[in-house]
Amino acid sequence: MAVTPIAPDAPDAGVDAGFAAGLDVAQAAAQAGALNAALAAALTTASRELPYPDGRPGRFLDAGAVTELAQRFGLAPRRVEIAALAAAICPLRYARNLRAFTLAEQARLLGSKAALIGLGGLGGGLLENLVRAGVGVIHAADGDVFEETNLNRQLLSRLDALGRPKAALAAERAAAVNPSVEFVATAAFLDRAGMETLLTDAQVAVDALGGLKDRGALVAAAAGLGLPLVTGAVAGYTAIVATVLPGAPSPADLFGGGGTGPAAEDVLGCPSPAVMAVAALQAAEVIRLLAGRPPALAGKALLIDLETMRFDTVAL
Repeated sequence: MAVTPIAPDAPDAGVDAGFAAGLDVAQAAAQAGALNAALAAALTTASRELPYPDGRPGRFLDAGAVTELAQRFGLAPRRVEIAALAAAICPLRYARNLRAFTLAEQARLLGSKAALIGLGGLGGGLLENLVRAGVGVIHAADGDVFEETNLNRQLLSRLDALGRPKAALAAERAAAVNPSVEFVATAAFLDRAGMETLLTDAQVAVDALGGLKDRGALVAAAAGLGLPLVTGAVAGYTAIVATVLPGAPSPADLFGGGGTGPAAEDVLGCPSPAVMAVAALQAAEVIRLLAGRPPALAGKALLIDLETMRFDTVAL
């Protein structure tokens, strides 16, 4: 097929525009110039025919081939994966994402950016889900270090990591799980201005903060940049998940600034099942948004009680 070369660090806007226009993946790739002839040939040679998990025939590219092609063509690994998807070649690591996602949606994820505030209990679980899903760029911030009381629920915490910055452990984990994801972590607690900087060029803001003190600033920062905010909070076995569109009410409005007493999670505890469940639900909503689907919880809050296994959705 006739294609134009892709620059080593060119944006993916053309590919996304083709998908948004309703073109199939091959047409979108050709229109956007996402593949040059040499890369197209190399992808075909390096990939292999295998069945999808449901038995459909498919063509797949393994992680070693992604790394080799990235080095050969001077591309970031995620660019190779985007090019492969545009040619209907699925990186093998994402094979189990499909049917849940289309090839075009997987490419959208790889071309997207999420901004994650907090890398503790919720943040560690969110990071794990987003990295494995293939969200292409994740910028995150947390100024805390791991302590022993984190071990009951925080995925990134380990005995040998106590005293180390959460941001550093997050970077190590992201690189170990999916080196195609471009992950940048800031080891700092951010004020509103810092949040706005972190959120720049993102398509979604993700709230993994503890307590209530800084949530209002994050709501304002996301709204100021016109970004949806996926928020979650845990107290004991109860929890809340919501998607806040710019200017819309948020759970932070209901709960206020947190007052001067102990935080609800300090009074009721932070058991791991509740933390992991909320992180997974937030991640599902983030992935929906980045894949180009409408949010399931816009203007609504999902209320969770794992003690009674009751889930209710209410308007905010």
